[in-house]
Amino acid sequence: MRSLRHNLRILRVLIAKDLRLEWRSREMLTAMLVFALLMIFIFNFALALDADARADVSAGVLWTTLAFAGSLGLNRSLGQEKDQGCLDGLLLAPVDRTLIFLAKMIINMMSMLLTAAIIFPLYSIFYNVDLYIPRLFGVVFLGTLGYSALGTLLAAMAIQARTRDILLPILLFPLLLPMLVAAVKFTAGILAGALIADLRGWIDLLVVYDLVFLGLGLITFEWLIEE
Repeated sequence: MRSLRHNLRILRVLIAKDLRLEWRSREMLTAMLVFALLMIFIFNFALALDADARADVSAGVLWTTLAFAGSLGLNRSLGQEKDQGCLDGLLLAPVDRTLIFLAKMIINMMSMLLTAAIIFPLYSIFYNVDLYIPRLFGVVFLGTLGYSALGTLLAAMAIQARTRDILLPILLFPLLLPMLVAAVKFTAGILAGALIADLRGWIDLLVVYDLVFLGLGLITFEWLIEE
């Protein structure tokens, strides 16, 4: 119990550190928000469709926007500390490496959730789709959890590469396909008024996806970050 409290305290400290750094620079969140808003505007004018057609494509547009905006945050989450030499100091500290992984994953997830919360109102206006459905928030949570777990793991793999800004998306998006397909299908079903029972297969896929990459991250992050 004492060890658990100690680890939770360290995790809070790591998260607070990243939040303070982001609050001072606001680089990661600003880049994600600007990119997401630009994509919403571009899709709005590119998809000059009627209301029914817009409703049909809204789930795909939403998750495409979140996925590409999230990739900007992933590059910054570890890359900034690597460039400034902070990562070496963090690795020298007597801290369990899995706590570093969890802290980075939670920060990436918080950034995506905050981006989603900000773009949802604009998205609802432009696409005439009501996104304020409680069940939809659950989909966004499950999707961003899997995205952040996988993205943080791959960011640790690409951190030493000179071309990490290019390498990370190349590694990320093929592995994201199962999650994106499930999230889009689940979101489209909710927007269409389908019952949760009818979407059970997509829910199970999202949960399994999250558990697999969260487990892989906890197991392999220490080895990846020290290579």
